[in-house]
Amino acid sequence: MKALRWHGPKDLRLETIEEPKALPGKVKIKVEWCGICGSDLHEYTAGPIFIPASDPHPITGEVAPVVMGHEFSGRVVETGEGVTRVQAGDRVVVEPIYACGKCEACRKGKYNLCEKMGFLGLAGGGGGFSEYVTAEDYMVHKIPDSISYEQGALVEPSAVALHAVRQSKLKVGDKAAVFGAGPIGLLVIEALKASGAAEIYAVELSPERKAKAAELGAIVLDPKEFDVVAELHARTNGGVDVAYEVTGVPPVLTQALESTNIGGELMIVSIFETEAPIMPNRIVMKERTVNGIIGYRDVFPAVISLMDQGYFPADKLVTKRIGLDEVLSEGFETLLKEKNQVKILVKAE
Repeated sequence: MKALRWHGPKDLRLETIEEPKALPGKVKIKVEWCGICGSDLHEYTAGPIFIPASDPHPITGEVAPVVMGHEFSGRVVETGEGVTRVQAGDRVVVEPIYACGKCEACRKGKYNLCEKMGFLGLAGGGGGFSEYVTAEDYMVHKIPDSISYEQGALVEPSAVALHAVRQSKLKVGDKAAVFGAGPIGLLVIEALKASGAAEIYAVELSPERKAKAAELGAIVLDPKEFDVVAELHARTNGGVDVAYEVTGVPPVLTQALESTNIGGELMIVSIFETEAPIMPNRIVMKERTVNGIIGYRDVFPAVISLMDQGYFPADKLVTKRIGLDEVLSEGFETLLKEKNQVKILVKAE
């Protein structure tokens, strides 16, 4: 079968590899759609980050080259011995987190903070940029017929967004700001709507992404037109209750923090490639809090339920659909060059 494998930075290869088997405890899935994630781009341009490049991953035992892709949907074609959650023919998505089940975080139920945590599609085990993939039984979630396979490919990134809002102190009727209207930022806007935020501001430069944020119902502020911190304080009578940083750009971190009110909260959702200094007094003098999230936990069923109600709409978030043969030129390279793109889905054929 065809599969996209990471060999090194700027070295992704579409190769022919052996089709995976439905071993005991495993579910074999015919992949339908797989999204290109910001994490995939980071691995392409500056990896390895999550990919085990030299030493085998402690859970999968695999080392590069590995098949990429962790935002995917598909159809069960075969189940291994002991699988009880799904059967052949089921429409599914995969929660791709590997966890050891033994460390302190796992014992507390916070499996996304496992000291050996990895992602299917980054740490080994196959990936969604292929025709078929196998996943552990516990990773697989069924989706109803009302949710398309395209929509299903958005469950994983939507889980990041919903987890970020759930972990914040946001309450119904609060005001929020999202700094960065890329794919995750736009999904955070949707999660905020579902969580009852009264006002949602989006801070973004890209005209296309500003339009997407406005289409989703956010009040858009362009940093080229406003001093966004002053503007947010003026519009909200003292600052937002929670600001979500989704750019990974160091100066934006300070802006997001300063946009919050007395006792406000900064939620860091993005992954930073460099250090980002913050003056502690900006936290201390306003009794603000700073929090962060990685991935998600125990949230896939809620995301699927919200999608069934119309949240996280694929028709407003997917900007391009391509085939597996085009994944490099029309996928990865396009996302690096065209900042108007939001989410590109890859059809596994």
